[in-house]
This record gives sequence, C-alpha cells and structure tokens, in this order.
Amino acid sequence: MTEYRRHRVQGGTYFFTVNLADRNQTLLTDHIEVLRQSLRTVKQKHPFTIEAIVVLPEHLHAIWTLPDGDDDFSLRWRQIKSVFSRHFETGEKISNSRMLKNERGIWQRRFWEHRIKDDNDFARHVDYIHFNPVKHGHVATVAGWPYSSFHQFVYQGILPMDWGGVAGLESDLELE
Repeated sequence: MTEYRRHRVQGGTYFFTVNLADRNQTLLTDHIEVLRQSLRTVKQKHPFTIEAIVVLPEHLHAIWTLPDGDDDFSLRWRQIKSVFSRHFETGEKISNSRMLKNERGIWQRRFWEHRIKDDNDFARHVDYIHFNPVKHGHVATVAGWPYSSFHQFVYQGILPMDWGGVAGLESDLELE
C-alpha cells in the first residue's frame, strides 16, 4: 500500500476540494446551515481562517489559513465531515470497507489540497472558487450563487458585483 503524502506547512494557506461520496446528492446546499454550523463548531476547537469558500450541491472548494505552529488540516476536515454527518439518519449506501471501519458513506474519504505558494497563486484560486458555480452551470453570473464568499469580497470592496461576467473569463480560471 502506498503512503498518501500531504504537503504540510505550519501556519500555511491551502486550497481544498471536498466531495460527497454520491456526486448526485445535493446535501451541501440542501442543508447549508448544518454545514455552516459544522464549520463553526470545528473552528471553535481548532481555529482556522476561511479566506474564500464556495459550496455547491455535492462538493465545496475553500481556502484556509491555519494558525502559526499548526499544520493539521486533516483533523479539521475529518471533524467537519463527522459533525455534518451526525445530523443525518443512517441508510446511505456503504461499501464493505466502510462497514468494516464503522464509517458513514456521506463524504468521499479523501480530499484534495494544494498549498498556496504566493499572492498570485492565492488570487488564481480565489477566482476559481468564485467562478465555480458558473463553470458547473448552476448560475449564469457569479453574483447569482448565494453560497459563496464572493458576496463578502463585494461587501469588502475587493471585487465589483459584476465580476465574472466578462466573456472568456472561464479559460483564465482553470487551475489544472
């Protein structure tokens, strides 16, 4: 078995993609308040700063900054997933390996993370996060998606309300 390695930097800033196990579900937006409370609950015990976030029906993207001397984002995601999952009755489809480990089947086991390297990398990932609902066809404009830190960026004067409405912007926002 290959060991899964993560790039950890104490006090680092990271971009994450976290998915539901069943990508046809809409639990995250259907139960947005449960997700918000799960984030708040974990942040109280294990602080982190959410720099940017977007929640779509079956996945989310976020940028977090961890406190100085701390690099344990895995603990935080594990706890967020656990707190969120406890709000739902059991009965989802569970694989044999999950049954053996007494795990729920709501979330994908792993998540994708990328350490933010510099200001340009940060800006590209924030743009990607905010444009993601348009990319996935949920809305025609970035401002039309309610579950996004985009609205906080507008409120703070960082972005204009019509940001992301420029034709061809999507090609500039691909991260891969």
